[in-house]
Amino acid sequence: MDVSEIESLIEDGIEDAEATVSRPRSYDKNYEDSHFAAVVVSPAFDGKSLVQQHQLVYDSLGEKMTNEVHALEIKTYTPEEYAELEE
Repeated sequence: MDVSEIESLIEDGIEDAEATVSRPRSYDKNYEDSHFAAVVVSPAFDGKSLVQQHQLVYDSLGEKMTNEVHALEIKTYTPEEYAELEE
């Protein structure tokens, strides 16, 4: 599974989401390292706890999360929170 597939799944699964996915560790094809990091921005996170926000991301990945993604580092933001980071 590549980063663009994960981005698409997240963006399709969470309303108005923008996802940026990367590999925080060097990919090693011999060990099939499937560690990813995702930054997800969506108004759907407004009023939700961090656990609820992360659950939305996991839910968007469905079976891929248990079968093809070994680990996923997640950072979630509402658009307002993300705009504050960029200032």
